[in-house]
Amino acid sequence: MRWIVMGAGLGAALTALGCAVQPQADGKALFHDYCAGCHGDDGRGDGPAALGLARKPADLTTIAARNGGTFPRVKVMSWIDGFTRAGKHGGQVMPIFDPLLSGPNVLVDTGNGVVTPTPVQLVALADYVEGLQRPK
Repeated sequence: MRWIVMGAGLGAALTALGCAVQPQADGKALFHDYCAGCHGDDGRGDGPAALGLARKPADLTTIAARNGGTFPRVKVMSWIDGFTRAGKHGGQVMPIFDPLLSGPNVLVDTGNGVVTPTPVQLVALADYVEGLQRPK
């Protein structure tokens, strides 16, 4: 019994250590650097570069509301990284953000228990956008 308790304690310590050394990125700073120019500081699609676009950028604060109240995290990351949109976003050109795809990875559950190594900067940016969501 003593070995089981010690083993559980060691497992918890290793888990805590693993969480403590996870790579981090600043989602707010990434949003400012890559998104605010078009989507605005608050994500509502009113950034300074939006004036020169043929179509207003999406209001990123209503993504969850447009998705039945659930933030589609994996889909959002796919739009940001370019795999889903192939260079287009709502019929308008959106830049490819290659720098967000470099650097360390973290494991992300992409649904149905599938865990995928995902760039930590991409995850941080999606987390920040999720925090911008307004209630319905």
